[in-house]
Amino acid sequence: MTLTPAQIGLYAGALFILFLTPGPVWVALIARALAAGFHGAWPLALGVVVGDVLWPLLAVFGVGFIVSVYGDALAALRIAGAVIFVVMGLGLIRGRHRTIGENSALTAPGIWAGFTAGVLVILGNPKAILFYMGVLPGFFDLSAITGWDIAAICLISALVPLAGNLLLAVFLGRVRAILSSPAARARLNLGAGVTLILVGFAIALT
Repeated sequence: MTLTPAQIGLYAGALFILFLTPGPVWVALIARALAAGFHGAWPLALGVVVGDVLWPLLAVFGVGFIVSVYGDALAALRIAGAVIFVVMGLGLIRGRHRTIGENSALTAPGIWAGFTAGVLVILGNPKAILFYMGVLPGFFDLSAITGWDIAAICLISALVPLAGNLLLAVFLGRVRAILSSPAARARLNLGAGVTLILVGFAIALT
């Protein structure tokens, strides 16, 4: 492996700063965690890992070529993600008076739904695309890296945001437990539904 500890540390720090910058993943994670607790949020966090590994690979193996070949497919995934989030948001608003245990709009049909939502939101996240495609090549000499270097870059790209997203989900899950009154739940579901719809439009328009 040719990467130095300083390079790895600097890149990990940049990833942490990227995590702290609010974006579509944050909004989606907050909406799912507040609506369904940590159980509803951790699958999304795992789905985000897929994009956090895919984007560095695309950057390493040639940004221009990949985008020219798969640009239409990525655009289609972005639109699909936008539609999913709008539908989930409308479902939350429609069922905002249900108890927290009854509200399955964000988690149905279960873990797979959350995981898929995470994949779609990270693939259509302009913040992630800008960082990995535009900023990552500035950290490393992509013409000289080895297979082990690529593996290390992908591992760091996955673990740093995943740790942050899971900690955020745990915190939000505890906050959600405090909101026990029906009126608070209705406002919570309304807010979560609106944020999901905004995520959908943000993905579609960027």
